[in-house]
Amino acid sequence: MNKTNPMRKIYNSRVFWAIMSLLISFALWVYVTSVEGDEISKPLRGVKVELVGEELLRDSKNMVITDLDTSTVSIEVKGPRRIVGSLDAADVVARIDVSKLSQAAYNSQQYTLHFLNGVNASDVQIVSRSPETVSFMVSKQTTKTVPVRGGFEGEIAEGYTAETPVFEPSTITITGAEAYIKDVEYAWVTFGRDIVADSTYTVDTGFTLMNEAGEPCSTTEISCSTETVSASLPMLEIKDVLLGVDVIDGAGANSSNIKITIEPTTVTLAGDSAILSGINRIILDTVDLTDFASTFSETYTIPIDNELKNLTGVTEAKVTIEVIGLETRIFKVRNISCINTANGMAADIITQSIDVILRGTAEQLNAVKSENIRAVADLADYKDSTGSYMPNAKIYVDGVTGVGAIGENPISVEIRKAQ
Repeated sequence: MNKTNPMRKIYNSRVFWAIMSLLISFALWVYVTSVEGDEISKPLRGVKVELVGEELLRDSKNMVITDLDTSTVSIEVKGPRRIVGSLDAADVVARIDVSKLSQAAYNSQQYTLHFLNGVNASDVQIVSRSPETVSFMVSKQTTKTVPVRGGFEGEIAEGYTAETPVFEPSTITITGAEAYIKDVEYAWVTFGRDIVADSTYTVDTGFTLMNEAGEPCSTTEISCSTETVSASLPMLEIKDVLLGVDVIDGAGANSSNIKITIEPTTVTLAGDSAILSGINRIILDTVDLTDFASTFSETYTIPIDNELKNLTGVTEAKVTIEVIGLETRIFKVRNISCINTANGMAADIITQSIDVILRGTAEQLNAVKSENIRAVADLADYKDSTGSYMPNAKIYVDGVTGVGAIGENPISVEIRKAQ
């Protein structure tokens, strides 16, 4: 008959293992509660400073906070290991309520620590703070309007010119503490880098606030009425255009025996391509070659479309016309008559003779005789008139071509009702 080992009997007993489980659980509980219940201290550096009520301060009292001496603080906290052990600076914020401040002045305020992420402030003791207070300036808020200026950084294509850049809006309103905005003189825009412009170029872009010396200003605590502006570079096509005159042939002269000199010969215009494409020559005047004997000289204002720009800046041109290879000679004309006298009217010619200047080649003028020349006055415009008049007579040279009279040749006539 086998005898059972007493110890084995105990180890195999369920009661034994139940008691052992209880003992082990109790021991673990005692350990955990003793460790977790320990208090520890922990430094937290870089706790963010948060200002509360800035918007209310600005809207109701027109004041702003400037010159905050620090944006973070350091603290040391103490409490149960299970709470403090897991804390870091991001779990705490140092808050200052500025909404109740009432006057512009330098301030030093103590902050209130607020724990985030469900941490109960009553479970944590604040051992130390550094610094104890946060200092800042309460300043009156003001506004200022500054012009927008700028420059194009790209390249202008050949055959084109750029006008002054245009910015929309042309001014910007800045808002902030007077100490911050007093030095701002203008907003500077640079645009068009790496662009080759052959037409108007426009882009939306940012800007930099500048002081009087052309140096960038700090934008700390400054708000602007807009963050971007539309910058535009108007472009114009450039074209050299000839100046000229038209002539009316007469008195033996035509384009083959005259020399026309115009100073300047061209003007440089800038404008819209659609307008410039139709302009190849600017006519200053039409000159009747019968109006002068050998030389004509006159200064004209250069007519330019209002939509175009004269880049040369020259507004007048001098025109000289010289008759080449022709001569003039004076002839006395006695063959004087009138035509187109109105019905019921009579014209008595008072003038007996007139001196007429003819122009032509020497050979042509040698062939002219006084009896070949007629002076004829047309009275068609005097049909209802009576009295003494001086109509211009047209000169005819019979039998010789290529010659003609220069200038006007008036005669005197008496128009009366026929008997």
